[in-house]
Amino acid sequence: MRLFTHKDKIIIQQLSINIAVSEEKIKHLQSTEAELKQYQQLLANAKTKNAELQTRIAEQERSAHEKLKLLQDAETQLKTQFENLAGKIFEDRSKQFAEQNKTSLDHIVTPLREQLGEFKQRIETVYDNENKDRISLREEIISLRRDTAKMNEEALNLTRALKGDKKTQGNWGEMILEKVLERSGLRKGIEYVTQGAFRDDDNRLFKPDVIVHLPDNKDIIVDSKVSLLAYERYCSSDDDQERMIAIKQHTGAVREHVKSLSNKDYSSLHGVKSLDFVLLFIPIEAAFVAAFQSDEHLFTDAFEHKIIVVTPTTLLATLRTIENIWRYERQNENARAIAEKAGVVYDKIRGFVEELDKLGKQLSTVHTTYDGVMNKLTQGNGNLIRQASSFVDLGVKVKKSFPKHISNQAGIELLDDD
Repeated sequence: MRLFTHKDKIIIQQLSINIAVSEEKIKHLQSTEAELKQYQQLLANAKTKNAELQTRIAEQERSAHEKLKLLQDAETQLKTQFENLAGKIFEDRSKQFAEQNKTSLDHIVTPLREQLGEFKQRIETVYDNENKDRISLREEIISLRRDTAKMNEEALNLTRALKGDKKTQGNWGEMILEKVLERSGLRKGIEYVTQGAFRDDDNRLFKPDVIVHLPDNKDIIVDSKVSLLAYERYCSSDDDQERMIAIKQHTGAVREHVKSLSNKDYSSLHGVKSLDFVLLFIPIEAAFVAAFQSDEHLFTDAFEHKIIVVTPTTLLATLRTIENIWRYERQNENARAIAEKAGVVYDKIRGFVEELDKLGKQLSTVHTTYDGVMNKLTQGNGNLIRQASSFVDLGVKVKKSFPKHISNQAGIELLDDD
């Protein structure tokens, strides 16, 4: 039997140590493997838990997103609802406004109707008055002829008494002219003026006896300064030769006065808008007749010089015609004023009616929109009121519930019963 040498013993001892170390390592590895398996199990459990958590998080995110969208939609819909509810209030107010405006419209139309009725009555009155005025004018002319005949007789006596006093004779002629003006119906200081003083472009002074105003800014000059001294001699003389000389002088005086008037440019006077002719007034009809019988061309010659010779009778007829023109002008002005006022009122009524029609269409649209919004809010299983009420179930705190009739209309009570 071979004995182990010291070297062998050392080797064996070293191997034993190595075996012991290996066994220790094996034990450590086994322990580490067990621990690793434990960690792997924990990791697997953690992964499973993580997957579950991810799923729950995703579900919660989806749910939160849906709730947020629902809240946003609810906010938009509720805002629209409130706007349309305000429209409903506006509709109620508008009905009241329309009723008030109807009353206001009656207040506008009624006076207009009355004014148009008055206008119609006024037109009928104008036609009636026109016929009456024609009759009255004829009666005035007849009466004036009688008065003129009387005045002529008095004038003959007066001219005999004047004995050549030209100033007194002129004053008497102006007095006759004033009486004719008073009987014409024209208003002194308005339709005619007397003894006015005017200057022309050369600063020369003119004093027309009478200026009669016409519509459209036109004036008629009436002159009464013709001399009747020769006619007085004609009437007072008993000698035929003297009478023949006197009547020629009278005719010459009239013709000379016509020439004098034709040389006066009244149209150049400042403040006067004269027509192209002047009225030469002879206060005595007989003096007019005597002059024109003595000179047959006197009237036409005067007319060619734009002078028209008139007597109390013809002047009154002329002035009454002018007065009628003024009366018609005033009536026409009233008619134009009424027509303009009627046009203004009509335009206002038309504009008011257009606004009412526009308002009616808007109210109809608002009512239709209101019905549509209320249907969206309250009709169907997914109506907005029901969805908004479900927030309460999700824990949303609200200060006040929807009105009961809105909740009933939306079927919330029925939903609660379910």
